[in-house]
Amino acid sequence: MHKALRWLLSLVVLIGTAGALGTATATAAGAEASAATSTTDIKDRLLAVPGMSLVEEKPYTGYRYFVLNYTQPVDHRHPSKGTFQQRITVLHKDVSRPTVMFTSGYNVSTNPSRSEPTRIVDGNQVSVEYRFFTPSRPQPADWSKLDIWQAASDQHRIYRALKPVYGQNWLTTGGSKGGMTATYYERFYPRDMDGVVAYVAPNDVVNDEDSAYDTFLANVGPKDCRVALQKVQRETLVRRDALEAKYKEYLAANNYTVNTVGSLDKAYEATVLDLVWGFWQYQPESACADVPDAATVTDQALFDYVDAVGGWSSYADQGLEQYTPYYYQAGTQLGSPDIKQPWLGKLSRYGYQPPRNFVPRSIPMKFDRRAMPDVDGWVRHHAARMLYVYGDNDPWGAERFRLGSGTRDSYVMTAPHANHGANVAALNADDKALATERILAWAGLSGTTAKAPHDAKLDRVDGAKQFKLRP
Repeated sequence: MHKALRWLLSLVVLIGTAGALGTATATAAGAEASAATSTTDIKDRLLAVPGMSLVEEKPYTGYRYFVLNYTQPVDHRHPSKGTFQQRITVLHKDVSRPTVMFTSGYNVSTNPSRSEPTRIVDGNQVSVEYRFFTPSRPQPADWSKLDIWQAASDQHRIYRALKPVYGQNWLTTGGSKGGMTATYYERFYPRDMDGVVAYVAPNDVVNDEDSAYDTFLANVGPKDCRVALQKVQRETLVRRDALEAKYKEYLAANNYTVNTVGSLDKAYEATVLDLVWGFWQYQPESACADVPDAATVTDQALFDYVDAVGGWSSYADQGLEQYTPYYYQAGTQLGSPDIKQPWLGKLSRYGYQPPRNFVPRSIPMKFDRRAMPDVDGWVRHHAARMLYVYGDNDPWGAERFRLGSGTRDSYVMTAPHANHGANVAALNADDKALATERILAWAGLSGTTAKAPHDAKLDRVDGAKQFKLRP
């Protein structure tokens, strides 16, 4: 009996020792693997992600910057039915820092840049080109696969692929259509991100009801500025014959055509009708001083002013082509403004033209009235850790996202006198402090002031102004 007990105790000790040795060996092996991973060059770690390939690496002091392609399903519901290459960029700071997923909702820039949240958290940035913006377009292009759920699923797959590399907290952000995109991603995949910062994001819940825009344009900015702009816009239509002759010369000189819109007259009027909206979207109030006197301005000066504010290339085929995916989405899910401009009287022949006029007829379009009410209802009642920033003078903010019962740790803030470039820095002091504190908290940096120093190149507004009536 005693011998059996001693034998049993010896066996337990032996098993325990072996187990401890096994655990120690496994722990050591795991630590060694972890150490090996942490010392592996970041480029190698990124390229080890299945489906990831390198386009180029660009040097930038203090960072590593990569332009990459990532293989995505054309249809996330049926992944076996074809793939395409989606362009992304990675601005790498350190795997120990938070990561911000950024999208403009359009093309991605292939030059290094930082979004405001990336600077606030001093983190990494993964920038995503929106599907169907070239070169991130399936071939052949099945346009029915361009919708907000498919695009959100693109972001979800990228996050899942890169989370093992960047293991700290993630935020998503974007401005305008990028802010909409960040919202839709959160709606469909609310467990991915630790926070959302959406700038100047329109929310056209009911596409046929746009009176909020009319009310906004009737009250924005100083009255004398509004009246001066209206007179200039009206005068541009009064002088239609003379200025259309200049427009024709302009199109010919640049080898532009207007086949998509259908006629020079339609393209001309579409540009003119954007004038008031475009002014408040992009210009500061101080630019009111530059509005010409409609009664005395010359034809050439009037033509040049419309070009400076609205851009005569906007509705040429060559100006529209890059943005076909946006106009397609506006006419199938996002909605678009249909504003009234009573000061034009009968001078307007076409009114605000619908997105269908700006997409080649070979691409079928059908509007889904359920998409935006679904997102709006979700934000109102389920938003968590979401921040919306709007500009006081920005027309797109007339129809905005709002919060209701059930939301948690979420905010809607407005920057005074700011336009479509509104950001956290433009908020009043109290809102700015709160917004910054919440962004840091969502990034896992509570109680810190992690903001990176300003860099004139990294923190610039990338690309030319988007003159067209689009977010």
